[in-house]
Amino acid sequence: MQTPQWIQWARRIQALAQSGLTYARDEYDCERYAELRDIAAEMMAAGGNGDVMAVQQLFAAQHGYATPKVGVRAVVIDAAQRLLLVREKADGRWAPPGGWADVGDTPAQVAVREVHEESGYAVRVTRLIAVLDRDKQGHTPIPWHVYNMYFLCELVGGVATTSHETADVGWFARDAMPELSYDRMQPHLVALFYAYHADDTLPVAFD
Repeated sequence: MQTPQWIQWARRIQALAQSGLTYARDEYDCERYAELRDIAAEMMAAGGNGDVMAVQQLFAAQHGYATPKVGVRAVVIDAAQRLLLVREKADGRWAPPGGWADVGDTPAQVAVREVHEESGYAVRVTRLIAVLDRDKQGHTPIPWHVYNMYFLCELVGGVATTSHETADVGWFARDAMPELSYDRMQPHLVALFYAYHADDTLPVAFD
């Protein structure tokens, strides 16, 4: 799914407004940037049939120079060549454990923590597979521009345990994937994961 042009425009306006509010000192400039932020929120809400006040609050909570957000996903394939997936409570569908990168943690630390928190398993990161622009992977469009980092991980222990975000934990063969959460995982990425699991000489994929 290609990100609609109106979402791209709204994102750019929001980013300019956020950065402008960070650095502007003139009160009139601040008012103009705040108005631009509200226009971006109105565009997002109108295009997505959403609540404009909710989007305004979401945008108003963002501070500092605007940059893409970073998501981290862990790819864990066991000895039986099965992929670890968790069922998201948000939509009832499946994806590799992962989430937003946190300030203070390295990307690899985020991957390890997300696996433990969402699935109950302990893993060790072995390599970076890919850094991909979310917009180019066919995901459902969202208000933010996102870079996703995918790490190949080795299972070292633990038992399947759900969390406040996950309703189930499972291992799935390559040809028997469950219904995937398209916000978080696209089917074509399965082939990428298994290719990197099979060949540790492949270079990191990007863009």
